[in-house]
Amino acid sequence: MFQEFDSVANPAQGPARVALLREKLDELQLDGFLIPRADEHQGEYVAHRSERLQWMTGFTGSAGAALVLRGSAHLFVDGRYTLQARQQSDPATFTVEDLVATPPSKWLAENAVTGWKIGIDPWLHTISEAKALRKALEGKGGSLATLDVNPVDEIWEDQPQPPLGAVAVHPIAFCGEEAAAKLARISAAVSGAGARYVILTDPASLAWTFNIRGSDIAHTPVPLGFAILDTQGRASIYIDARKLDRQSRAHLEPLADLRPPHALEDDLRTLSEPGPAVALDPALAAEKLRLVTEQAGGQVVPMPDPARLPRATKNRAELDGARAAHRRDGAAVAGFLCWLDAQRAGSVDEIGAATQLEAARRRLGDETQMPLRDISFDTISGAGPNGAVIHYRVTRKTNRTLEDGELYLVDSGGQYQDGTTDITRTVAIGVPSADMRRHYTLVLKGLIRLSQLRFPSGTRGADIDAIARAALWNAGLDYAHGTGHGVGSFLSVHEGPQRIAKTGTEKLLPGMILSNEPGFYKEGAYGIRLENLIVVTSAEEIAGGETPMHRFETLTLAPFDRRLIDTGLLTEDECSWLDAYHSRVLAEIGSMVDGEVLNWLENATAKLPR
Repeated sequence: MFQEFDSVANPAQGPARVALLREKLDELQLDGFLIPRADEHQGEYVAHRSERLQWMTGFTGSAGAALVLRGSAHLFVDGRYTLQARQQSDPATFTVEDLVATPPSKWLAENAVTGWKIGIDPWLHTISEAKALRKALEGKGGSLATLDVNPVDEIWEDQPQPPLGAVAVHPIAFCGEEAAAKLARISAAVSGAGARYVILTDPASLAWTFNIRGSDIAHTPVPLGFAILDTQGRASIYIDARKLDRQSRAHLEPLADLRPPHALEDDLRTLSEPGPAVALDPALAAEKLRLVTEQAGGQVVPMPDPARLPRATKNRAELDGARAAHRRDGAAVAGFLCWLDAQRAGSVDEIGAATQLEAARRRLGDETQMPLRDISFDTISGAGPNGAVIHYRVTRKTNRTLEDGELYLVDSGGQYQDGTTDITRTVAIGVPSADMRRHYTLVLKGLIRLSQLRFPSGTRGADIDAIARAALWNAGLDYAHGTGHGVGSFLSVHEGPQRIAKTGTEKLLPGMILSNEPGFYKEGAYGIRLENLIVVTSAEEIAGGETPMHRFETLTLAPFDRRLIDTGLLTEDECSWLDAYHSRVLAEIGSMVDGEVLNWLENATAKLPR
């Protein structure tokens, strides 16, 4: 199994650990210390060594921060994790705050006592974050202290060692472009921005640029490391040599000098001494890199990670791989849903369902000679009220059986060498209620409307987020997460800069893969989320049209639960879209299943009754 189900959250440990940290605050003469859910690369998914927020609070979500003060402690999470944070942290120790409405910088601007001195580890905060924190504190006559040693690391006695996952070469058949060509493109962009050097801090950018993949992070095939690209010379990669075998070393040595991770700071100081410009992404690069560069006399040029946008706009090989991966994945999901339908209510639990789904993906991968390399994230397997916890992670402690009259939400994905998948389906266990069918259909309407959309070139995710919410809004309902995130190519299942959300400011370009996942969550009762992956393509021209248009091609291929669809709430156009989608699902994955699964799939994709 790629997924583990043991609970690592222990709220009872929070008070003692906070007390130890407060002793450190006294030693350092600090009024507080901020612990983000981040590593030196500002990644969403981090190695066990970097799970400082979890160790301190018990909270296991993928986004958040804790501000530990002398007299109080505050846990900041977004809307996906509000319920989870309350369950996993000690309520007598931590007050749960809204990470979006009141992030730590804003909270400090509103609540800091005059003269407060708050410490941070500058490796764990971006340049932009540190700037906002500094401004907030200075506005109250206080200051931000950047520490050389993280005090959490000092009190975490059994902190894991850094990972040593093996690095592998990603074949040209799947990446579609040689690393040398990528380096040339990046160098041209950096020179155009007025810089000589750029530091790649995002492991996904490192992996994409050099056509390598890694295994340092669970479910995300990236190697932890940095790179300095010199527009007038050779690149340098900072990575532990123990991760490299003969093949990966032979692949990388013609492209870059291989340097140990501890050499990064000294090398950056050396190249900064004469004062050349170093490009850093303020939203991604650690504040420590800015400090080292400027203290050595270098000039920082603010520049978005130059690999990020090229990485997000997939080429033909990557898109062909994504389509193939989704056909296999859809067949595996169909086999799982067929199996689930055949089980008696109350006989399957959340862990059993997640295990069965992973096994289905493994079987299809082995049969098609494209093995499942990993799941793309811990499967969200939520029955009944657990489905209402947006990013619920089942453990042996929380495991529930799928009971008659409940809804079951399963959000999962696979990592294959040719693509990354992510799909959510919500299904009825037994006979659903009228409210369940109504809410499900409203969510489905949002998914369909976004799938059908044509939009002008230059449209941003923020411009279309409301389309997926409109049917819910008309019913006085909403959901507390974005509608869509970017997805990598055998990389992170969450990839920027593209997203469909109120905060999605990046233009949607052909080749970008995103999720389409509206939802509805009734606390204490059930959750509904439906998710397909979609890719931006150029739309066909319309007679008389004058504006260049884009559209979405749906990649995901798996049926929706017809038992939960109230066709009276769908327009004829929406019914026709769903019939056409189901017809395509059967045509594309029907040949990959047989027997009982094929019979089930034929029934699941039948035309809707009118």
